[in-house]
Amino acid sequence: MVGPGEQAVVRTFGRESGKTGPGLHYRIPFVQDVNVVNIEEIRRLEVGFRGDKRVPTEALMLTGDENIVEAQMIVQYRITDPSKYLFELARPEETLRATAEVALRSMVGRTKIDDVITTGREHVQSETRNWLQRLMDQYQSGIGITEVKLLAVDAPDDVKEAFHDVVRAREEKEKLINQAMGYKADVIPRARGEARRIEREAEAYREERVLRARGDSAKFLAQLAEYSKAEGVTRERLYLETMERILSRVAKKTVVDGAVTNTVLPILPGPGALPAPVAAGGQK
Repeated sequence: MVGPGEQAVVRTFGRESGKTGPGLHYRIPFVQDVNVVNIEEIRRLEVGFRGDKRVPTEALMLTGDENIVEAQMIVQYRITDPSKYLFELARPEETLRATAEVALRSMVGRTKIDDVITTGREHVQSETRNWLQRLMDQYQSGIGITEVKLLAVDAPDDVKEAFHDVVRAREEKEKLINQAMGYKADVIPRARGEARRIEREAEAYREERVLRARGDSAKFLAQLAEYSKAEGVTRERLYLETMERILSRVAKKTVVDGAVTNTVLPILPGPGALPAPVAAGGQK
């Protein structure tokens, strides 16, 4: 009798002679043997632990950045080909456990510890499953891997506290880097804006000086042209204009008759500049 979800492998004189599905079937006594296998049952295999006990020889692994982690994994599988499962491997479950350990070690050995423990767990699980399935197919095992699940991945107990200190230090480092990047993102635009403002002011100042120099040059050339036409008149006009500018800034002016031959004149200081009178009986 073959139950639901089962498949029977019939051997005649020790050699496989056929397979049968669920139902009532007849076999020849002493000539035929039957092995019944459940092909729908999802089976479970533990790597790195058994029940509530750890198995360090399976669990301790080296990561890609040379850190030690302790990993525990569950492999779920089912039998896809009863003939291969029964006759190709002597101990299929032991072979599956050893192969699963090899696949997981290979993936962990190519992955950094941070990725194995945190963000890269899904990738490690997926790649381990794919690799394990390829290996079991090469062994003609008749086993199909349905799921690989990492239960616990952490540093060993004797270095766990030191490892967590390193993780916290790395997180603090990342925090400081993010703060510095935020400060950079704030300061650099303001510095660039200030630099552009200074450049604009310098450009405006340059334009002003250039225009002023051009104006002075044009004025000088115009005066030169007038001077070339009438040197005496132009010289007199320039002299008078210059004296007008100078005398307009002088508070006190003294007019001297041109007929006076003595050019040295006594000029008394203003009332406020005279010394105070000496009192009677006082000293000079």
